[in-house]
Amino acid sequence: MFGTQDLALFVISGILLNMAPGQDNLYIVGRSIAQGRRAGVLSAFGTTSGCVVHTLAAAIGLSAILAASASVFLVVKLAGAAYLVYLGVTMLFERNSNATQPSEFSRQSDGTIFWSGFLTNVLNPKVAIFFMAFLPQFVAPNADSKFITFLFLGAIFIFFGTIWCVVLAWSASSMSRRFRENPSVGTLLRRATGALFVGLGIKLAASR
Repeated sequence: MFGTQDLALFVISGILLNMAPGQDNLYIVGRSIAQGRRAGVLSAFGTTSGCVVHTLAAAIGLSAILAASASVFLVVKLAGAAYLVYLGVTMLFERNSNATQPSEFSRQSDGTIFWSGFLTNVLNPKVAIFFMAFLPQFVAPNADSKFITFLFLGAIFIFFGTIWCVVLAWSASSMSRRFRENPSVGTLLRRATGALFVGLGIKLAASR
């Protein structure tokens, strides 16, 4: 179908890979715990939308440039790490304007939350390399249009990934709601989430 091979294996592998703990999953959980279900779901859509960019990059061949050029890989990796650290530091030092209200992040628009998740995914070069290494294994050598096949495989991966990320956001926000309603616990959760993002950024920067 659409020039693919071993499609069933690809679907199963994609589902398992999406469920594996990683930067995007931790980011979505952090947002969901600290800001609630809506922010978590928006973050989920943001991160999975970033996979659209990686799919297109793999199809066009831009990911090969990242794989071949150490300097380009380093620049993209450090940009992504810096963005995560920035988000984390902002959360760590944010203060509430009203101590009687549940402690959460400052009010952010839906667009800001969505694009934060999008950038967190897009600025992770490991995701780009993953798409370049994973998708070609399921492209048939005799495919009429490898570009279309790449897009088809990417769409399948993103579809199941979106379902998983939304379920993850929904579950994390539900479990944390009662804690976020307590101002002191909410502050602790917010700072813990900020520390998590800083840690993710440092880990990404230090990775090879």
